[in-house]
Amino acid sequence: MTETILRKTGRAGHITLNRPKALNALTWDMCSAIEAALDDWHDDPDVALIIIDGAGDRAFCAGGDIAEMYAAGQRGDLDYGRRFWRDEYRLNAMIYDYPKPIVTFLHGFTMGGGVGVGCHARHRIVCENSQIAMPECSIGLVPDVGGSLILAKAPGHVGEFLGLSGDRMDASDAIYVGFANHFVPQDAWDALKQQLITTGDTTVIDAANQSPPSARLAAWQEEIDGCFAGTSLSDIYRAMPTASGPAIAHVRKLMDSNAPLAMAVAVKIIQAARLDQQITSALDREFRYTYRCVAQGDFIEGIRAAIIDRDRAPKWQHESWGAVTEEDVAQMTADLGKDALRWKEDT
Repeated sequence: MTETILRKTGRAGHITLNRPKALNALTWDMCSAIEAALDDWHDDPDVALIIIDGAGDRAFCAGGDIAEMYAAGQRGDLDYGRRFWRDEYRLNAMIYDYPKPIVTFLHGFTMGGGVGVGCHARHRIVCENSQIAMPECSIGLVPDVGGSLILAKAPGHVGEFLGLSGDRMDASDAIYVGFANHFVPQDAWDALKQQLITTGDTTVIDAANQSPPSARLAAWQEEIDGCFAGTSLSDIYRAMPTASGPAIAHVRKLMDSNAPLAMAVAVKIIQAARLDQQITSALDREFRYTYRCVAQGDFIEGIRAAIIDRDRAPKWQHESWGAVTEEDVAQMTADLGKDALRWKEDT
């Protein structure tokens, strides 16, 4: 089965992620295929826009194919994950800056690596069953694939709230935060895609767009900002009141099970992205962590607990948020020098 279906139809270049049984989890070959297609269509006068969607009913893309990264890490192969992330992040930057409109249809689960493919597009369409999240801290990673920049641009400090917890957004939340910008009922998607293919004109999205229900996160904004404005993970935890409102009661349960080191670093990279708001800078900071996460971080243990043994009982290297030091964070975020992320494929 072809993992990535690529075709030119009418005025559109059309990419379909085609691993429905694996929730369209992104493989290295899929990243390479998408990048090659976008390269081919960049200057193609017949292609006015790009459509990216996912096969099956359950997911646009539920993340990266991390099982192989785990296997490589167990073998002591640190280069596999580093090469994968280099290529994936280059694709994320390409999508972010692509000169032609990219339209993504984000049904079901869009998480992790799926955010990198789906949520940097110019037009990001969600529907009634959309569930979007950056759950990396639950497996010992940080919000990556440029996700730290999307989180940084969210209202107030909702970005820290979502990045540290991995909480799931529905369509309304995703639009409120900035992971999506159009709500179109899913039963109207086929007709909309055909209009895009026929016309090559993204203004047809406006006619299909509807107002989503009120966002839960908008109602929680004041409570979130009261606790997540701190400059460190410790500041955030100390700001959480003992008698909390619904937002903090909800998020505290999620955060308490996540990797403390990953959350401490996530705070820093989201704050840094808020200052410069550059996709390449955000990806560079994320790569500093992912480059080191197998050898120095909690990634292998996080994957073991989540998808290998499935015991959901990871033994993080730090027992709690209070055990993470500034030095620990600095070691995971220091400049990589000659190993830093590059924006041109090696020749």
